[in-house]
Amino acid sequence: MAATDPAPVTLVVGDEELLADRAVGEVVAGARAADPGTEVHDLAGGKVESGELTRLTSPSLFGGGSVVVIRSAQDLAKEVVTEIVSYAADPAPDAALVLVHPGGVKGKALVDGVRKAGARVVTVTKVTKSAERLAFVKSEMKRAGRTIGGDAAAALVEAVGNDLRELAAACNQLAFDTPGKTIDEAAVARYHRGRAEVSGFTVADSAVEGRLGDALEQLRWALATGTAPVLLVSAVAGGLRSLAKVGGAPRNLRGGQLAGRLGMPPWKVERVQRQLNGWGPAGIARAIQAAALADEQVKGGGADPAYALEHMIQTVVASRTGR
Repeated sequence: MAATDPAPVTLVVGDEELLADRAVGEVVAGARAADPGTEVHDLAGGKVESGELTRLTSPSLFGGGSVVVIRSAQDLAKEVVTEIVSYAADPAPDAALVLVHPGGVKGKALVDGVRKAGARVVTVTKVTKSAERLAFVKSEMKRAGRTIGGDAAAALVEAVGNDLRELAAACNQLAFDTPGKTIDEAAVARYHRGRAEVSGFTVADSAVEGRLGDALEQLRWALATGTAPVLLVSAVAGGLRSLAKVGGAPRNLRGGQLAGRLGMPPWKVERVQRQLNGWGPAGIARAIQAAALADEQVKGGGADPAYALEHMIQTVVASRTGR
């Protein structure tokens, strides 16, 4: 294979399915870029038989290369593992082998063996930290030729959730549908308004930031699309509790120390710190009381949940400015 072709043997290790699939896709794409006639054989580890790798990587009478993908490589039989490790030390010239292993103890002999034989290793561990998800969103936008601000990336994660496949799809759709180079928070809110507001985040943010008109409009839209009033109250109350937590934190703590003390991701601490502008302890207390009253009313203590929610929003915004 040419110097620009994929490595003869690639080991993809980790349990992040999307990234593992992409690593496999990159090998296949590279092989087909060099030779459009490349055959791809996609196999499950538990079903690979002894001698099958040799057969699939042997030169074809009709020419052309091949890519053999073995997923769930931890399930390979012992004799097949021995065959693959031996193959990795002396791979076929016109073939690429990709082994996908989730990590862990099972199948460790295969992982260690092909590593020692010189296989290219791609690590795709599960994305669990908020900072990693934000970095993923930014990298997705970069792949699409776009950029996205930190607040917009955080808003997208809040609206869509933590699943990388859903985040990737959301990034691609935003990049396709939104004009301009940069994706801002307003674009995320427009496109994902339904999902974000169903959980109440957009309503809560608008209220604690003092944007009365936006908060009331978003509240009415959420109610019109079937969002439960109790969920909207909960979101606003959660936003206010975050203000109280960050506002009451020791002043000598910064960055990661502060985030760890509060049990909040750093990006959220930074966002709440910005939202604290205009708030004082008395105002936060009044707003929290308003949320508690609205909670009681939407749970049966009042005749009109919509009125109770609007009154809560108005009181929260007024409490921020001290009026």
